[in-house]
Amino acid sequence: MGRRVLYIAHGMERLVTVVGRLSGWLMLALMAVIVIDVLLRRWFVIGSTALQELEWHLHGALFLLTLGYAYLRGAHVRIELIHERLAPRKKAWIEFGGLLLALLPYCIAIMWFGSDYAARAFIIGESSPSPAGLPSRWIIKSILLIGFALLGLAGLARLIRVSVFLFGPPELANDTGFASGDVGEIRLEDNRT
Repeated sequence: MGRRVLYIAHGMERLVTVVGRLSGWLMLALMAVIVIDVLLRRWFVIGSTALQELEWHLHGALFLLTLGYAYLRGAHVRIELIHERLAPRKKAWIEFGGLLLALLPYCIAIMWFGSDYAARAFIIGESSPSPAGLPSRWIIKSILLIGFALLGLAGLARLIRVSVFLFGPPELANDTGFASGDVGEIRLEDNRT
């Protein structure tokens, strides 16, 4: 049973990792849009509301779609001065409590309230308040939901791993990533995805 749930956690982590790595390529699109916007404004004195809005849409998508990946890689904020001195079991308990009391409820709340936010934008055909802005505001609002769903999926995978470490058979502890005390990063067997 324990090995099966770790396999499920690994599958969740794989999905989050693939989406996070693919979403990282949005950085190139974002840089291109920024360069074009700056060149048009500086040398051709042409301002574009649509380009500026596209910048923040791409920035938002980049941030939101890589949140879960960043969490799995340990790129999130942590109080390292305290955390690095703790024993693996204490780190695991802190992770367990943080996931159950903060991360997962927050993701659920964002998805619960955000679904109405995105659906309403889609139903009314919401677009930019600026006539020269981008249409289909529901797209970026839906990416908010997808981003937090991916973060929630990453958190659920971590919850599975930490639960196996804390409550599962001792022989599986090394397979969770918590036994080494390095709870800040999950190392997948195949990092090429």
